[in-house]
Amino acid sequence: MEKLYMESGWLSLNKMGEELCGDRVECINLENCYLMVLADGLGSGVKANILSTLTSKIISTMLANDMTIEECVETIANTLPVCSQRQVAYSTFTILQAFKTTGEVIITQFDNPQVIILRDGKSIPYPMEERVIAGKKIQITHFQGQVGDLLLMMSDGTIHAGVGTVLNFGWQLPEIIEYAQRKYKPDLSARSMAGIICDACRDLYMDMPGDDTTVAALRIRRHREVNLMIGPPVDPAQDEEICRDFFALPGKHIVCGGTTSTLVSRYLGQPVNPSIDYIDPKIPPIAFIKGVDLVTEGVITLGRVVELAQKFVSSQDTDTPWRTSKDGASLIARLLFEEATKVELYVGRAINPAHQNPNLPLNLSLKLRLMEDLAALLEKMDKRVSLRYY
Repeated sequence: MEKLYMESGWLSLNKMGEELCGDRVECINLENCYLMVLADGLGSGVKANILSTLTSKIISTMLANDMTIEECVETIANTLPVCSQRQVAYSTFTILQAFKTTGEVIITQFDNPQVIILRDGKSIPYPMEERVIAGKKIQITHFQGQVGDLLLMMSDGTIHAGVGTVLNFGWQLPEIIEYAQRKYKPDLSARSMAGIICDACRDLYMDMPGDDTTVAALRIRRHREVNLMIGPPVDPAQDEEICRDFFALPGKHIVCGGTTSTLVSRYLGQPVNPSIDYIDPKIPPIAFIKGVDLVTEGVITLGRVVELAQKFVSSQDTDTPWRTSKDGASLIARLLFEEATKVELYVGRAINPAHQNPNLPLNLSLKLRLMEDLAALLEKMDKRVSLRYY
């Protein structure tokens, strides 16, 4: 049976005036299970950050080593430092355990806003069993996940958003659910959905968050492959072999660069039809080759893709204009960030003199460095990445 892919993403807003966030998300991608823990430390700033970091690290590490929820909670109760002023050691938490083979999901909740489960864009109810562990009331849920399910975890900064300003009583859970349902799209990534909810909280706080606010999402998906080629081989005799290997790969195919497009056009026996539309004046137009999903310019376009990827992996940047733009970099970003679970990068080492700095050695050429950066950023998004040079 094919293992499911668990796609995650999260964003945080720091309480106004604080450099550190009092919320923490910790993820561990195991062979058969994906673990995600959101912890919210008491108060804000350094103390809250320490409490949430300890909580999320301890829980995720213990669960990854097959320890029980009871053992995790008891360890947390006995480990967290006690606040000298309030005489309490306190961090709320939400745990998701998603099993890749069966699709089963276990949700463990302690004092955070209730997890929202969206199925086909609609919130579904789920049972919760209450247990008292180390004096704490814990809600535990077992349910059978399905492909396409999107789960949202939140710290209480979400439900406090707008209190006393835009809203009298904050952003209540039913309102958050209604908003999530309205914004839901089947192709929306976990990171993008978390960003949409976080953006709404920022607006309700009028850009002055009164509490640390974190939204974390998990989406159950099937694996999808996207393949990208840039640059011809060092040895022109390999042209046909490289193209044959590249187009034998399953999934979608992106071709970047004028020389690469000419090479692929010759291999496929199809003309290159360039577009004349400059969607973004800084990004060269795309082109079309029958049999190729996307054809773009090379280094300038991929440089923008790397910039977009750097923002996308940030836990505090909610800006995603590339989700709707149709320039070449945005189209690549949607395929790699939103659609792909596995990415094959084919990188030709033939040198384009226009892209070289004479003071740099060959292995630091712009194109190679860009592709290495892109591969590292995609891995931070939990993509399986293969980088092939030729």
